[in-house]
Formats: sequence, structure tokens, C-alpha cells
Amino acid sequence: MSDSSGAVPAGEDAVRRPEPVIRTISRHDVVEALAAGLRDFQAAPLYGLFFGGIYALGGIVVVLSAASWGMAYLAYPLAAGFALVGPFVAVGLYEVSRRREAGEPLSWGAVLGAVTAQGKRELGWMAFVTVFLFILWMYQVRLLLALFFGFQPITSASFLDQLFGTPEGWLFLAIGHADGAILSLVLFSLTVVSFPLLMERDVDFITAMITSVRSVARNPVPMIGWAVVVVVLLILAIAPAFLGLFVVLPVLGHTTWHLYRRLVAPQA
Repeated sequence: MSDSSGAVPAGEDAVRRPEPVIRTISRHDVVEALAAGLRDFQAAPLYGLFFGGIYALGGIVVVLSAASWGMAYLAYPLAAGFALVGPFVAVGLYEVSRRREAGEPLSWGAVLGAVTAQGKRELGWMAFVTVFLFILWMYQVRLLLALFFGFQPITSASFLDQLFGTPEGWLFLAIGHADGAILSLVLFSLTVVSFPLLMERDVDFITAMITSVRSVARNPVPMIGWAVVVVVLLILAIAPAFLGLFVVLPVLGHTTWHLYRRLVAPQA
């Protein structure tokens, strides 16, 4: 609010940044973004394999740690929940796609430097959001376990018998998968645009998340379709001991960048 002279009080921005403009896309745009993501991976495979390898290694460590602590029965929910942090791991892939699109040279120093520089900006808050939702997912799993199986010690063998051989086990699976689907949709809506937007523009993470949700709300059919593709590909990639992530993560990361470029209009 300004005074009678028209001056803007200290502490308020003289010029407010306009909100990002969301465009309407179709299934064809999703297919073209996926094709562009494949081309980026083929053009710069080492970067994709590097970030995909980090993600795969992280998943393997998480699951093996649970097994070593006598909680192998948590391997599946841990693997499913670990997929929630994928958008953050793919940040380096967005930078690779951005540089290829802009005709800028690719180098490890430039790509990793961009990623580390973002850690000191709003991207760090988005990382917190993804980790928080992962922790929330695991707390929900523990709550469902207690509700359906009580608080007695769980062994992997007895747990599998109860899981697949009792009505409580089937109900646990049904509710757990429904809960996971809802949480995944929430995270997808919050992050599908926010991470690449923060890589490209100087906006706050709240604006980035709102823009991401607006993008999904404006384009529900193609975006939910893309979310289903992401889930299916991640399941297929995680199944062979996370090794499929070496290829699937970079393709999804590069595709997300190109989808973002179709969803959000360039700055004026």
C-alpha cells in the first residue's frame, strides 16, 4: 500500500512478479515431451546414468538397512515411499535438459555446480517437502500395521502369511495402496512443475508449488495420465533390485523438464 505521494513503503516490492502463466496441454504434448526426454538421455547418457545410479543406490541402501535391522517386512513400503523423493534427485537432469535446450555446453562442473547452488535457494525447501511426505508415508504404514496386526513383534515369514492369508491382511493392502495413491498424487501435484520452475526462475517455493498444482488442475486428464505412466515405470524399474532406475529415472527427469516447458509459458 502506498502513501499519498505514491511512494511504496520500505519492505514492499516496488514491482510484484507476475504469476507464471499456465497453458493447456493435451496427451500429444505428453507424448512429445517423453520423446524429447528420451532424446536427452540418448544425447547425454553419462549424466542420466550418474543421477539414476545415485537414486538406485539410495533405494538399495534403504531396503538393505531395513533388512539388517530385522524389519524386512518394511521393504516394500520403503521402496514405494522412496519413489517420492525422485523429483529432488532428478534436479541435475533438469539442468542437463535446460542446457541442451538453450544450446549451452554440458560439463560436470556446470551441472553439479547448478545443483549445489540451488541447494542454497528455495529448492532446499522443496527437498524438505519431499522428505517430509516420505516420513509421513512411513508413519502411516506403521500406524496401519498397528491397527491391523497389533503391536506384537513381526517376523517376515509370519507377516507374509498374515498379509496374504487373512482378511485383515487383504484390507491392510487395500487401504495401504489407496493411502499411497492419494499421497503420491498430492506429491506429484506439488512437484511436477515446482522443481524445474525453481531451477529456471527466481521464485519462492510456495509460488512454485501453487503453480504446479494449478498446472495439474488445468490439465487433469493428460497430467493424471502422465502420473500413471510415472508410477508404472517406477514399479518396473524398482522391481529388479532398483537397477531399472539407471535408465527410468533419467528418462522421467528429462521428460519432466520438457513437460514443464509446455505447461508454463516463458517469462515475458
